[in-house]
Amino acid sequence: MDRKQPTIYDVAKLAGVSISTVSRVINQPLRVNKQTLEVVQAAIRKLEFVPKAEARARALKDTGRIGVLTPFLAEPAFSQRLRGISSILRQTNYEMVAYPVDSLRRLNGYLQGLPITRNLDGLIIISYHLTNPQVEMLTRYGKPLVIIEDAQEFTSTVEIDNRGGGRMAAELLVEDGHRRLGFVGVLDSDLPEYSIHPVNERLVGFRNRLDELGIHLAGETTCLVPYDLETTCQAAVRMLQMDNRPTAVFAGTDLQALGVLKACRQLVIRVPQEVSVLGFDDIDIAVYVGLSTIRQPLDESGKVAAELLLARIVEPERLLQHVKLPLTIVERETT
Repeated sequence: MDRKQPTIYDVAKLAGVSISTVSRVINQPLRVNKQTLEVVQAAIRKLEFVPKAEARARALKDTGRIGVLTPFLAEPAFSQRLRGISSILRQTNYEMVAYPVDSLRRLNGYLQGLPITRNLDGLIIISYHLTNPQVEMLTRYGKPLVIIEDAQEFTSTVEIDNRGGGRMAAELLVEDGHRRLGFVGVLDSDLPEYSIHPVNERLVGFRNRLDELGIHLAGETTCLVPYDLETTCQAAVRMLQMDNRPTAVFAGTDLQALGVLKACRQLVIRVPQEVSVLGFDDIDIAVYVGLSTIRQPLDESGKVAAELLLARIVEPERLLQHVKLPLTIVERETT
């Protein structure tokens, strides 16, 4: 005889809370205090309770849902990854549901609540580093998971070699004859503690390769600033006004490279005749301004993640896959 499916009443009884509290945990987890949230979610896991109403509604429509956890929705690189995911899902009966994260509390709320309260068929996570227990918690419910940009042993991933990209930048600029180099990146304190820090990895690779080539990256020409175009421009102006200014600047992102280009225009410095500028990402606008850059396949990373996820939905026992997408140098008008 089949075991009776647990109900919301069973969850409330086990957790020692009201039915309305269980409903808030399911539908508005961020409005529930942490202790109550953990107690109710523990009861949901123990009983293997799954809300049914939304699942039935979706079944009638013959559609599924893929959740995407993403930071910085306004940042071009993340928008392009979402575009790649969407382009694949549009060809299927799955819809994409984006969950923007703006705080550690919201991230933890999503990680704890999404697998059991949002009736998702799979989850894609962009640019967050998850611990092994967090990955185990997400996969415990049998929902496929793919992470973009972070290496993770226990789930499928789409990875970018940020440190290798920094090394490529160093080699390109040195081969072009530059010996005094500058770097513009993101200040650590301006980055959320729960996200990965790819720009720092790019700086490490850049500095290490320069050291190997016998070139020192000076502290006064290494600018770490908040992730903002105008702030980057101001920092670049100060760097480029130095008596012994760099002849080439590598920016950890294309957006910051645009700030460096703006500084060059303000100071009437010719690019690339007097200063070369190299970015990283190859966002859409890069081609229109003629920006040379280290291209990472942004749209492709979203497409590959979606394809990996869909494959595991169809074949849950499929082996985990770790796809490393290649970086390429795109030389345009600024180097």
